[in-house]
Amino acid sequence: MPRLLKKRGHKVGLPPGTLLPSQQSELPGRCRLIKYDQAGFSEKPLSQDETVSWEGTEERGTTWIQTVGLDPRRLSGLGEPFGLHPLVLEDIQTTDQRTKMEDLGDSLFLTAKILSLAQEHGKSVLQAEQLSLVLGSNYLLSFQERESPLFEPIRERLRSGKGKGRQMGSDFLAYLLLDILVDHYFPILENLGDRIEELELKLAQNPSSSDLRSIEEMKREAFYLRKAVWPLRDVVASLERDEGHIITAGLRPYLRDLYDHIIQIIDATEMCRDLLSGMVDLYMSSISNRLNQVMKVLTIISTLFIPLTFLVGVYGMNFRYMPELEWKYSYPILWVVMGATVIFMIRFFKKKRWF
Repeated sequence: MPRLLKKRGHKVGLPPGTLLPSQQSELPGRCRLIKYDQAGFSEKPLSQDETVSWEGTEERGTTWIQTVGLDPRRLSGLGEPFGLHPLVLEDIQTTDQRTKMEDLGDSLFLTAKILSLAQEHGKSVLQAEQLSLVLGSNYLLSFQERESPLFEPIRERLRSGKGKGRQMGSDFLAYLLLDILVDHYFPILENLGDRIEELELKLAQNPSSSDLRSIEEMKREAFYLRKAVWPLRDVVASLERDEGHIITAGLRPYLRDLYDHIIQIIDATEMCRDLLSGMVDLYMSSISNRLNQVMKVLTIISTLFIPLTFLVGVYGMNFRYMPELEWKYSYPILWVVMGATVIFMIRFFKKKRWF
């Protein structure tokens, strides 16, 4: 489960825009340079020390630089030729940024959350990483924390020329990345919904103390999903309203469709949160009902023994003159009386539907 807020204490006192080595930057990174247009497609890896020469007005087609890993040297090497402000580079490296969009003048800076499910100890665990995009008129820079097959279908379509990717510009490429990112939210919601239904049925039948912990874990997942999706709605709405030279008019229908998908996810997330909030009450009610049933059984048992205790107490007194003690059949008669009393009380309780 991802942390809701990552620690930033190590940055206290440092100048704004300082890039620091991090756990993500120590992982093996990779950088890929992709260029394409209607006529062709080219792809090559960039080494750690290889720089990118860029003159935006002279480039033809669309350039996509996909970076995996947040190494400070790599970020600085890409920031200089594209004129990225140090604060933008710091936001790229700070992986707990909220989903947002900033207008940088000749480009747009976007951040979003990539959510996925991983199997740990036999159960699904939510994992998150930050995706940062710098969108220019004919280029796109993408930054991920770690290697992921998420965008491989997009690269494959660009290689083969299928779809409209090669005919459209960098804004359409950014849309494709956001669209596939949003599509991966739906399996997470479906998994969460299935777990909620299973747990709800279990709570109604046989609740246990571990169920409350499961409810809290799912509430955290729903909260984190809401935290990732709600700001993304505003980002897509801002892209649709953008009147600059980066977002073209032909992209607006696609952005409206993406906006509708996000609204569906938000509605489903809110429904899951409401169900999980009600499940806490259901858990407490189920525990209370089970406790009442236990107390009911114990009370009935105690009630059955009250007259028996009375009879045994009477004939256990040490009085000298008790004629029943001298009778030959007094002992079996007493057992018959006690048995008849129990049978009578059981039939009386059943008639009253007390059990």
